[in-house]
Amino acid sequence: MNPLGKLDWTPVLLSCQVATLAATLLLPAAIAVAWWLARSKSPMRWLVETVVNLPLVLPPVVTGFLLLILFAPRGWLGSRLGAMGIVLVANWYAAVIAAAIVSFPLAVQAVKLAFRQTDRELENAAQTLGAGPWTTFARISLPLARRGVIAGWFLAFARSLGEFGATIMIAGNIAGQTQTIPLAIYSHANSGLSGYQNAWPLVIVAILLSFAALLAGHWLERRAV
Repeated sequence: MNPLGKLDWTPVLLSCQVATLAATLLLPAAIAVAWWLARSKSPMRWLVETVVNLPLVLPPVVTGFLLLILFAPRGWLGSRLGAMGIVLVANWYAAVIAAAIVSFPLAVQAVKLAFRQTDRELENAAQTLGAGPWTTFARISLPLARRGVIAGWFLAFARSLGEFGATIMIAGNIAGQTQTIPLAIYSHANSGLSGYQNAWPLVIVAILLSFAALLAGHWLERRAV
């Protein structure tokens, strides 16, 4: 008899799907915000950075509650999306939204650090030679910060794998549909001794996946320049 129970691959595959999509979808916005924070001298920069980092300190359940109010069928955005036949509550798309919101600050911080460490003289030289702001960004700034961008993706992926509170609020805990690794572990832990045995394989997989993603992210972040 296996004391650890049998591994259920459905939550694992769903978690990887949700985390991959969330980290990928948030990346363009994270790059834009990170570049602005790294380059802007606006007195409002501190306020923008505070808002960006808010999901790091808010209880995830609060974040999930706000998302639920926003995307619920009668919510401000949910009602408009519903008119177009789009539902972003109680499905895996909702889990992607929750994961993207809570992991966004980590991606921004990693990319911002990479932009701050790039050689500004190369950017100035490109502009002196006639390159516009967009060309300078696309051909100089972004390639130089590429390791930080990839590190930001891995950190967002790792955070998305562990998302629980916001996910259960907006996506629910529906087996086979929205039940990611943390939600499956929670369900097993509340179903008695046999549930603990079934939770252990998921715990081990979660640790391994998160460790690998964090290790890759931190390694790339250290080599951002």
